[in-house]
Amino acid sequence: MKKAIFPGSFNPITNGHYDIIKRGVSLFDEIIVAIGVNAEKKYMFSLEERMRFIEETFKDEPKVRVITYTGLTIDLCKKEKAEFILRGLRNPADFEFEKAIAHANRTMSKIETVFLLTAARTSFISSSIVRDVIRNGGDASKLVPSSVLEK
Repeated sequence: MKKAIFPGSFNPITNGHYDIIKRGVSLFDEIIVAIGVNAEKKYMFSLEERMRFIEETFKDEPKVRVITYTGLTIDLCKKEKAEFILRGLRNPADFEFEKAIAHANRTMSKIETVFLLTAARTSFISSSIVRDVIRNGGDASKLVPSSVLEK
């Protein structure tokens, strides 16, 4: 069984995340969307809200499971018996950042990182842009799944 962890803060989930997960479902038997918990960070949405957004978005996709975690992603992979980490790449800066993390993870474990390029139509979307739009009363309907807007 090919199992992948898709880690992130998902504050909130965006249509870019959605695209990567939907495309990843055809590659893996299970995708565990793992919401990282960082006590140092301030989040716009609570952990419960972020979980609900993702669970609602993928309620009809049995291959997607949502969990929360603290600590290293590779430790979570070992715990969940996942051989892969799934990551999306929007631009060259993402690639450089993610490449360094993937090399570190590969040095410490046998976990492989699989990169999917974001679709052109979602490559500009980031959670920070979405938060700014929402914070300022803008229309985020083309940026996030409907579950986020139903908050």
